[in-house]
Amino acid sequence: MPRVMAPPGPGLLGLFPSMAADRIGGIETSGRLAWQGIADFPGRPGEREGLSPYLFCYERLAEAGSGLGRRYFAHTRSKLRTVMAALDVPNHFLRALVWHIDLLKLLPCFDLSGAKVALFLHGVEAWRSQRWSTRFLLRRVQLFLSNSDFTWQRFLAFNPGFEHTPHITVPLGVDVIDDGPALPPRDPPAILMLGRLSSSEDYKGHREMIQAWPFVLKRIPRAELWIAGDGSLRADLQAMIRSSALDERVRFWGEVSEAQKQDLLAQCSALALPSRGEGFGVVYLEAMRLGRPCLVSTIDAGREVVNPPEAGLAVHPENLSELAQAVCRLVTPGPEWEQWSAQARRRYARYFTAEKFQQRLLSALLEV
Repeated sequence: MPRVMAPPGPGLLGLFPSMAADRIGGIETSGRLAWQGIADFPGRPGEREGLSPYLFCYERLAEAGSGLGRRYFAHTRSKLRTVMAALDVPNHFLRALVWHIDLLKLLPCFDLSGAKVALFLHGVEAWRSQRWSTRFLLRRVQLFLSNSDFTWQRFLAFNPGFEHTPHITVPLGVDVIDDGPALPPRDPPAILMLGRLSSSEDYKGHREMIQAWPFVLKRIPRAELWIAGDGSLRADLQAMIRSSALDERVRFWGEVSEAQKQDLLAQCSALALPSRGEGFGVVYLEAMRLGRPCLVSTIDAGREVVNPPEAGLAVHPENLSELAQAVCRLVTPGPEWEQWSAQARRRYARYFTAEKFQQRLLSALLEV
């Protein structure tokens, strides 16, 4: 077990899941950026002491803690060792930031008497009736943070007793990687779907996009649907494609590296994720950053990120006709696509850089 190091004084305890660079899910990605912002927070003297950071990470850190800034941390992969390491931390903290609702169970292991606790809500993990132990620990939370208004409202639908607890929406962000002009998409046009193909996440719109693709091909015969990601849902989706004779126009890329993901985003005309339950969607930001408009759903948080028609379009995922029409517009080159591309990049730069996200988070934490 890594040695537990004591922070220089009372400050902020961070309870986070994996910080490993190969964990590219939205919770892990946003968690790394969040902690970098906290660890490197310049602040005024009183603020710096109040946010003196101590990271406690369940599972894995980045390589030797790389990229996490000035930090004090412990981490472990074993539940028993996690509890033992937590009990071994000698310090009292003024604040605690819990990055996943399932990590609330560690709160009793630390000296947090009188401390203010903030919990960040991301999505489906919070959209359920919680077990009694979690409900008890939720009463310890003085401030709820969420990545979107949609996530907060869905949480309240299952946990109405917390509607009067202070809450701040803190939209996420991603790093700036390129300030050059947006590259033109490839020909023939392709629309990209990106994310885990897990049976437990069979709500992201893959089935609906496949069902809509024959209607797309009637108008744009060479259009391609790209599906990047892997998991237990893939076999079902491939069976749908074979039964619809779409093998030549729907391509599976499997699990992709970060470099491959960026290359696919640069080649496609647009990103599609007409989901029924997206709490935010970091992948929208990655697409907008490269000047790629997005197709989102009318019934989840995608609208808050993309703000249709500013940086793309929104349709109900069950309306296959409208879905096909939106795809056709988004992959057709011309003035409308150029306007979407420019607006997507501007919207990303204005609201969703890593720095903007970190500023929002720090401002919220100083409210606790």
